[in-house]
Amino acid sequence: MAAPAAEGAAATAAVALRAVLARARRAAERSGRAAEAVRVVAVGKTKPVSVLRQLYDAGHRCFGENYVQEFVAKAPQLPGDVRWHFIGHLQSNKVKPLCPIGRIPLSAAVPNLDMVEGVDNEKIANHLDRAVSSLGREPLKVLVQVNTSGEESKSGIDPSRCVELAKHVKLACPHLIFSGLMTIGMKDYSSTPENFKALVNCKLEVCKALGITTDQFELSMGMSGDFEKAIEMGSTNVRIGSTIFGPREYPNKKQN
Repeated sequence: MAAPAAEGAAATAAVALRAVLARARRAAERSGRAAEAVRVVAVGKTKPVSVLRQLYDAGHRCFGENYVQEFVAKAPQLPGDVRWHFIGHLQSNKVKPLCPIGRIPLSAAVPNLDMVEGVDNEKIANHLDRAVSSLGREPLKVLVQVNTSGEESKSGIDPSRCVELAKHVKLACPHLIFSGLMTIGMKDYSSTPENFKALVNCKLEVCKALGITTDQFELSMGMSGDFEKAIEMGSTNVRIGSTIFGPREYPNKKQN
């Protein structure tokens, strides 16, 4: 019964993805932008590759993961034109995770890694910069993670220091491409306009300090519970998990 169950979950996810894309399109239109201005990242945390493959076959190409070990296991099982995002806090010891074939940098284990959403200190930025340099691959896009809610449980740099970190990534990390800012919602995985406003304000400060035009700047904010509001407030990148894939499944409680 496992195979039919997996097939059913994949079909359900494909239908849910179409609904999410339609909602994202309407939210973009309400904000005066084209649908193409907003990227929907399908976050398949804890879900089998077969479900992600169904979305790929339906035409979706942008996927994200939160755990390094799960990420490097899944990515090789999908075609090379997938644009992978690593989302959330990246520990320095996970930049080079231990893989079955040896010690491999994250960006080597996932050569089509398109973006890291979660650089929140200079040490991580420097680790990533060296890893990308050692591979000789094209520069890697990164977003600086900002803690807009002030929750101690959340990773991310304080808004007052985001200009400093953005400047470091842009000027001191030649193998990284500073692409913008991201934030994670409140503890219940919903957010508030205040959180989004805080990130928009950080964007304006960074653009002014670094001479970046606002239309070249990514804002990653919004998840399953709040992505439409986030898009209406300027998000260019929303990270959708449970609304597409259903509730998370945690056979082993702790992952890295």
